[in-house]
Amino acid sequence: MSKAKIFASVWDAVEDTPLAAAGMRARSELMMALEAWVKTSGITQAEAAKVLGVTQPRMSDLMRGKISLFSLDTLMDMATLAGMEPHVTIKKPRAAKKARAERELAAA
Repeated sequence: MSKAKIFASVWDAVEDTPLAAAGMRARSELMMALEAWVKTSGITQAEAAKVLGVTQPRMSDLMRGKISLFSLDTLMDMATLAGMEPHVTIKKPRAAKKARAERELAAA
């Protein structure tokens, strides 16, 4: 029987590297915040698209969670246009996480 792995987030489990997982975590948080903004604002996707400077089909992609279609930069810009103040939080790694990340980088 193999030992079960425990992951800090779903992205750590599905992405190949800690770098990719960090990017997906940030993108997913921004997408969820933008989706919530549209829903709580009571505006249509077309109205939201105008505010964000995108097309309605692009807004639909965001609302459907198509994360692979959006870069981190694009989502940061959209959040800013929506009146949000996105920011990055840096946490120091725990010793075990740091050691694992160093091993994975060395293996790459």
